[in-house]
Amino acid sequence: MEIMVTKQRKDLLMNVPALKKLDKMLTDCLDNFKDQTEFWYVSKDANESEKGVQRSDKWWLPTVKVPPGGLSEESRKWMQKQKDCANQVLKASMAINAEILAEMEIPESYMENLPKNSRDSLGEVTYKSITLEYFDPGQFLSSIDLSSEHKILDLKNKIEASMIIWKRKMNQKESRSSWNSSSKMERRELFEERAETILLLLKQRFPGLPQSLLDISKIESNKDIGHAVLESYSRVLESLANTVMNRIEDVLYADEVAQNSSDANGTPASSQTPKVEHTSTISDLIGWEADQGDT
Repeated sequence: MEIMVTKQRKDLLMNVPALKKLDKMLTDCLDNFKDQTEFWYVSKDANESEKGVQRSDKWWLPTVKVPPGGLSEESRKWMQKQKDCANQVLKASMAINAEILAEMEIPESYMENLPKNSRDSLGEVTYKSITLEYFDPGQFLSSIDLSSEHKILDLKNKIEASMIIWKRKMNQKESRSSWNSSSKMERRELFEERAETILLLLKQRFPGLPQSLLDISKIESNKDIGHAVLESYSRVLESLANTVMNRIEDVLYADEVAQNSSDANGTPASSQTPKVEHTSTISDLIGWEADQGDT
């Protein structure tokens, strides 16, 4: 008599421990900022004379202040180390999230709403750019207006839809063996590879980008509990790691501005760090209030 043995899924056995490790790495990174005193934050509602430096156009965030002349060399290196740690968590969680989303089935509702062909999906100009004989993905992106999150996401949606259309047409013609059909399939495979390269560059350049229509439709239609757990866990870590990265870059930018200002005024960088009371840390800014025993 054959005995039935329950086995855990390989994707869960691999990815759950990996995500827990990334979770701890990011938590430790945030904890490291508890005792720092070389930079602090000033409320966005403070007087202009009291405000610090703001790197981006996110006016709702507190501004960053550092000592005159910038951070000490030791603190600067330490900040870079924390940035590298957050970046490692970001890349790993992005990779896991992309892998899980790729394994999820594409729902019929998404397929039914696709345009008839990739030209209609991409638009005439973008379609011609991708299907040229000589294609440079970097040059292609430099020619596209990516000035807002909406435009970036719109391009991603169109590229993903076109990839699905090309795949579907290749699957429909797999049984045909004519030279003309084979040539068309090779061209579609080439275009699909180009589209994948564009998506990869977009994800690397804009890691905090919201989910695309394809991703959202997959998540909403997904009935696999394991996939749901892995996707949501990796997405939360990805989002938080990206936020930490941005806040660290804010501090490094404020440090650079202070150094340049000190050089312009001909004053040496301060070797004394002012004592800061009631310091807001990065974890305070992003609302990290969870108990350290929770993940």
